[in-house]
Amino acid sequence: MADYPLQYNNPDSSVKLKTKRGYPRLGATPDDTGVNFAVFSRHAEKVVLELYQNYYDATPSHRFELDPNYNKTGDIWHIYVYGVGHGQYYGWRVYGPYDPENGKRFNHHKLLVDPYAKAISSSFDWDSSSAYGYDINSPLKDLSFSKEDSAISPTKSIVIDDSKYDWQGDKQLHIPWEDTIIYEMHVRLFTINPTSKVKFPGTFLGIIEKLDHLKELGVTTIELMPIFEFNVNSIDRINPITGERLKDIWGYNPLGFFAVTGNYSVGLKLGEQVFLFKDFVKELHKNGFEVILDVVYNHTGEGNELGPTLNFRGFDNEIYYMLDPNNKRYYLNYSGCGNTLNCNHPVVKELIIDSLRYWATEMHVDGFRFDLAAVLGRTPDGRWIGDFSLLKDIAEDPILHGLKLIAEGWDAAGGYFLGEFPEGWAEWNGQYRDTVRKFVRGDEGVLVELAKRITGSQDLYGKKRPHASINFITCHDGFTMRDLVSYNYKHNEENGENNRDGADENFSYNYGVEGETDDPKINEIRKRQVKNFITILMVSHGTPMILMGDEIYRTQYGNNNAYCQDNEKTWLDWTLKEKHQDIFRFFKKMIEFRKKHHALRRKHFFTGRDLTGDGIADISWHGIKPFQPDWGYHSHSIAFMISGSDFLCKDAKEDNDIFVILNQWREPLTFTLPILHGKTWYRVVDTAKPSPYDFLDSPKQVGFVYTAEPRSSVVLISMPHHGSDFPV
Repeated sequence: MADYPLQYNNPDSSVKLKTKRGYPRLGATPDDTGVNFAVFSRHAEKVVLELYQNYYDATPSHRFELDPNYNKTGDIWHIYVYGVGHGQYYGWRVYGPYDPENGKRFNHHKLLVDPYAKAISSSFDWDSSSAYGYDINSPLKDLSFSKEDSAISPTKSIVIDDSKYDWQGDKQLHIPWEDTIIYEMHVRLFTINPTSKVKFPGTFLGIIEKLDHLKELGVTTIELMPIFEFNVNSIDRINPITGERLKDIWGYNPLGFFAVTGNYSVGLKLGEQVFLFKDFVKELHKNGFEVILDVVYNHTGEGNELGPTLNFRGFDNEIYYMLDPNNKRYYLNYSGCGNTLNCNHPVVKELIIDSLRYWATEMHVDGFRFDLAAVLGRTPDGRWIGDFSLLKDIAEDPILHGLKLIAEGWDAAGGYFLGEFPEGWAEWNGQYRDTVRKFVRGDEGVLVELAKRITGSQDLYGKKRPHASINFITCHDGFTMRDLVSYNYKHNEENGENNRDGADENFSYNYGVEGETDDPKINEIRKRQVKNFITILMVSHGTPMILMGDEIYRTQYGNNNAYCQDNEKTWLDWTLKEKHQDIFRFFKKMIEFRKKHHALRRKHFFTGRDLTGDGIADISWHGIKPFQPDWGYHSHSIAFMISGSDFLCKDAKEDNDIFVILNQWREPLTFTLPILHGKTWYRVVDTAKPSPYDFLDSPKQVGFVYTAEPRSSVVLISMPHHGSDFPV
């Protein structure tokens, strides 16, 4: 069949565009003469492509009705349009039955965003009734049908041609896992506070302006909270204290899986955000930082049956989402956000892998952290099929294999699959977080569990390597480290949910006063406990992760679910770096210490055996007397020694032996240290001492006895009696 011109429905347009059949490559693919457009819909009766001259136009300049006998291959509808290219605005209309009780929610009055769009203009106004496939004022709710045209929204898909972008030889860094230190941050919240003094606050450029801070801190890998396009104004709720409208600032309700949000870019955000993000990744790589994306594939921003119709719901609701088998009007909600993406359907699998490949190949990112990743290993009936699921496909994918893949090993429906993810996956270790918090708080009966967590959680990840355990004390979801030692209870009243949201059990302790205080004794013990947290984190086997701002003693004033707070409660206050130089210095020094000592960064689990014949195992446990640990229920202290010479890796060079004392007892404890042939012990760390004596740049000889003060951590290194060339 020959090429033919299709008619357009805008009588004011004087430009006719020639078209041809096109091909079934999903998304909008430009070349030198035009653009190929293609979308998936299995159950559609008719599909229409509309082009718009401007993103704010409500009437298309051109309208192409696709012929199912010509512009369709299998379930993919496609058309090639000559004479259009980069920057073209477009959207789709899909015709079919509106039958919610049988899972079908087609509504051609809704202009749909291309699921494969690389850029999206503006944001949906969810306050507008036009965004919904049903009449929001009808008593029938979603069983009613809306005829309002959603094209009045400024949200349109944008054709992006980035084929000529010059990466200047950039490629992924592939920093070895054992050398990785992750810094979790939110793009906007990192620099939006005027105290950041950056030229472009709240943007990718703002982060670049603060790279010196990240370099000084010493982290290697920047993990960005979601940067997929999302609707920042999606929360219809008011802050009961300030009266301000709450916003979805975190971005865990994605609109598309290929489009970088314009919320973190300068300019009009009409496609240039794609190139600004490429510039951002390239610049971070030049400065030695990896970039990991926090990705959300478990649900979308379309919500439950009462949510808007933006893209997936309108293209093929029963394919893209898990529906209640007893009544397909309703959605299964493993995500806790209203819907659950049907991740193990072949079509959705392909969508997700295509998205990941795009970010890996076209955006050069170094890896991904998967929000509620347990959903990706579930079937629609809720069964866990980890090694037979999308998770396995991702880990074995020829492009994604070898990138950093990190899972949040649980979901909102009670699924907790820590340690059960396929080979190739690392996992946020929630058990590490909780155990260390309990120990530092002073809980009893946790020492055996603590030992497992400090040594890499071999009970969970034994079939993998220690790096599979992403060790963390705090993350975006929960208290900051400062709040962890300042509050007994969450204080989420400003979220407008009567303090019902957020975790109730945080294993935190306020040391006598709830919240901020001027009491110097309380503030001293709080800071000491923060130093204890980072000390334990940096001497633990596994991959450490730090939350943005913990290094400068940031607070969210007790809010442990600040997803909707776009204000000074969440904005990083950069004056804290000067106010709490002692905390920043200690974080920096502990990171530096970990980097210098490969005894802390082993590729293999400890064996508990003497591998060199010197009578010392690669790790040994101690109490106040050498080799006599007290594992009793009421014990609050433990010590361990890591050998600097016992390695499974044959190419490992000799290091200092490292002796760590963790004393959370309310009294000082005197430890007799192991006697090593030809060596003696030197103190590097004692969190009970004031800065700068808490971390000594020049270690001090202590001999073979050391008294650990209450609630303190001590790190000692061995050196020959005659001195040492070992790093300290």
